[in-house]
Amino acid sequence: MKNNKQAFSGLKKEASSASLSKKFFAVENIGIYIFLTMLIIFFSVMTNAFLTFSNFIVILRQVSIIGIAAFGQALVVISGGIDLSVGSIVALSGVIAASLTNFFGVPIPLAFLIGIMAGGVCGLANGVLATKVKIPPIIVTLGTLTIIRGLAFIIVGGHTVFGMPESYRVLGRGYVGFIPIPVLIMIVFFILFFIVLNNLNFGRHIYATGSNEEAALISGLNVVKIKTMVFVISGLMAGIGGAILSSRLDSGQAATAQGLELDVLTAVVLGGVSIAGGKGRLESVFVGVLIIGILANGMVLLNVQHFYQLVIKGAVLLLAVSLDVLKKK
Repeated sequence: MKNNKQAFSGLKKEASSASLSKKFFAVENIGIYIFLTMLIIFFSVMTNAFLTFSNFIVILRQVSIIGIAAFGQALVVISGGIDLSVGSIVALSGVIAASLTNFFGVPIPLAFLIGIMAGGVCGLANGVLATKVKIPPIIVTLGTLTIIRGLAFIIVGGHTVFGMPESYRVLGRGYVGFIPIPVLIMIVFFILFFIVLNNLNFGRHIYATGSNEEAALISGLNVVKIKTMVFVISGLMAGIGGAILSSRLDSGQAATAQGLELDVLTAVVLGGVSIAGGKGRLESVFVGVLIIGILANGMVLLNVQHFYQLVIKGAVLLLAVSLDVLKKK
């Protein structure tokens, strides 16, 4: 009898342990939180310069533009689309703001605003081509990626816009207390987009459109308007990133932000946003952004050569997409 009781007690413990394990791994996107923890531990062991408060602030400042653009990209991908033009929009918006300030004496806040609005116009063009002309978003934004980058070079004639007033640098290099302004902007937009996706009808409509576009249409949703709006938002977010980058560089450079779309898309997919649409959480996207930043920062501290960094970033993107496909199967 005693042995039976002990056996039963052992079985209960095993079942309880299995249940806890199940609950742990049932947490949505738990893998990226584990991966983030492992990265922090790895780089902390490998270099003493990594785990410091000042380096953490540096990482946040470095990923601020990626984060801002990723929040906009997340809406597009959740709705069932993709935006590959964000890097080019960042460059165009920065070039416009710098040119207006330098050549035409436009007040700096207005110059930044016009540059950001130009990003919104690019997003609108992407949305119209994808929804009205019915060109697949990946083809649309692959084309506009090149067109917008070309426009940025045309505006500055292939040159860099230098000689900006000192106040131009505040947006990209300034601080509020010990927190960089770009980091504060990223946090504000994270909170705003989190509320939109979790508490507003517009956010629910984005999820519904990405989950099943036909069902969304039948239920009375204006799918064309929703898809166009998310592209506009993505363009505006990239425009804000462009204003910040131009301010940080104290110049307008058409060649900036090349490959940024890869970092942004990697952060979004790493964050568990399904490339098929209809699924994803913004807090996980933020973790994806942090992973990209920590990975880049740690590799720099370890003196990993740039071309190896590119290989690793590409591998991380492929891994994230593969995991997304496997989860569906």
